[in-house]
Parts: sequence; structure tokens; C-alpha cells
Amino acid sequence: MSAKKKTPEHRRYDRMVKALTPNSNYLRGYLRAFWVGGLICAIGQLLSIFGEKALGLPDGSDAMFTSIALIFLGTLLTGIGVYDDIGRYAGAGSIVPITGFANSMASPAIEFRREGLILGVGAKLFTVAGPVLVYGVSASIVVGIIDWLVGRAAR
Repeated sequence: MSAKKKTPEHRRYDRMVKALTPNSNYLRGYLRAFWVGGLICAIGQLLSIFGEKALGLPDGSDAMFTSIALIFLGTLLTGIGVYDDIGRYAGAGSIVPITGFANSMASPAIEFRREGLILGVGAKLFTVAGPVLVYGVSASIVVGIIDWLVGRAAR
């Protein structure tokens, strides 16, 4: 199947798009994502140490404390409008950590709160995070079944 020849209008449009599209600086984007994501992880590690040493949380509970604290911080920063700026600056460095998940849950809830609790917040809460949850739960079920089958075959 051969590609269609572009008309002069299409070529002119392509030139205009190329002239107006800013060049991406990938290295700068990678470095920003790396250091901001690393900073979020370092804050998480400090929270974990704080939970273990200062609060005396037992092993395992400090991880739960850290997750809850990072989700709270991500939601708080989303609510006051700071996390969007962090996301624009850091890209994936702010999306991949658990704070990005908190942001993806809080943003639609904040945006649609004027439409009410049921049709606004409730209906839009999972628009971004819903597919992540569905595929995460589905993958865990598949892995659990495979683990069960392998464990059963080993007996």
C-alpha cells in the first residue's frame, strides 16, 4: 500500500507546524524528572526513618505511615495548586511516585466538586486513576493464579 502524496496545502501546513513547534530538550527533561523523583523518594525515606525512630513504629508499619504521609502531601499540594507546577517542571518525576497517584485522584475531585458530591466528585474521582486500579488489580489476580498453579504443580 503506497502512501498518499501530500498536497501543497499539507506540505505548507507541515512546514508551519515544524516552525511553530518548540524543540524538546530531552536531557533537561530527564534530569528534572530524575532529581525531582529522587527528592520525593528521599522525602519518603526520611518519613520512614522518622516513623521508625521518632514514632517507634514496628517494621512494616513505617512503610504504611510513609505511604499515607506521601499521599497526604501529594493531595495537599494538589489542593493548593502547587503539584501542577511541579508536574509541569518534572514531568514523569512527579507522576511515577505515589504522590502522582494522589494527584491523579485529587485533581478530578477538585475540578468537579461544583457539580456535587455524587455526580461531580463521585463520578469523576476515578477518571484518571480508575484504569490504573483496574489493570493493577487484574494483573495481581493473574499473577496470583499463576503463583497458585506453580505452587500446586510443585507439590
